[in-house]
Amino acid sequence: MLLVAVTIASFTYNAFTDDRATPPPGLTYVQAADVRTRYQTWGTSGPPVVLVHGAFESVDTWSRLAPILARDHRVYALDLTGYGYSQRRGPYTVDHLTRQLLGFLDAMRLGGPDERPILVGHSSGAAMVAEATLRAPERIGGVMLLDGDALDTGAGPPAALEYVLIDPFRTSLLRIGLGVDGLIRRMYDAQCGPECPRLDGAGVDEWRRPFQVAGAEGALWSMLGEGVLGVSARRLAQLHELHVPKSVVFGADDDVFDAGTPTETAARIGAPTPTIIPKSRHLPMISAPEAVAAAVRALTSSPGAGGSG
Repeated sequence: MLLVAVTIASFTYNAFTDDRATPPPGLTYVQAADVRTRYQTWGTSGPPVVLVHGAFESVDTWSRLAPILARDHRVYALDLTGYGYSQRRGPYTVDHLTRQLLGFLDAMRLGGPDERPILVGHSSGAAMVAEATLRAPERIGGVMLLDGDALDTGAGPPAALEYVLIDPFRTSLLRIGLGVDGLIRRMYDAQCGPECPRLDGAGVDEWRRPFQVAGAEGALWSMLGEGVLGVSARRLAQLHELHVPKSVVFGADDDVFDAGTPTETAARIGAPTPTIIPKSRHLPMISAPEAVAAAVRALTSSPGAGGSG
């Protein structure tokens, strides 16, 4: 009887909260492969850098880093399908998102002999920049794995959530959680750390609104079903044989990964000793943008890096 009452209450709540948010005005879009893709650019000269976000992130995650890089780079960032304000179009797999990324390079006319961009992939975005480099190494000027090992670990939602993550309960829980500013701030603080600026109301909305637009909820459930995106260790190790400049950068206090992950990842892909950013957790592009920018510049200036001004 209690289950029936809770189910009815959940359906009722979902019906009353079914209005969807609209994207902010003034966003820019381009067709990247089969996805209408939101993107942003910064800077007018220098080598090109393409920023690829991780899970639950968007173009806006780069808002502190990109202007710093834009002092001497042309910077591009896109919303991968499933996140931000790009068209929601499955399947939400490494293959599909990599095709979107390569399609974005086509749309921006990047990847020619004199316009080979540096790809920076954060967290799960590391898998897409790694796979894109493996598929088209001649188009890539360098690859950075930023707080991401790019590996397919098979991780997914805990088994205990099996019955919670079904409708109508999952929709109710998501909408209730998104409505609690304090919960969003706590999650941000846990991932970003004490060096990050505090989220004001606009900052909370920046993280929340992408999950309230039309199609976002269905995409989220599909992505959770896919688990954490990554490539196999054998596939990733093929980067070691490519003559493409590589870099691994991690926050010193990132507790998403084991302490040995940066060194293991660098050895696996054939990168130099990893760069470890002090006092940073899983979002160093927010907590220490100058340090991340310095690491990108070091990669841009390394022998064999592509791109032109």
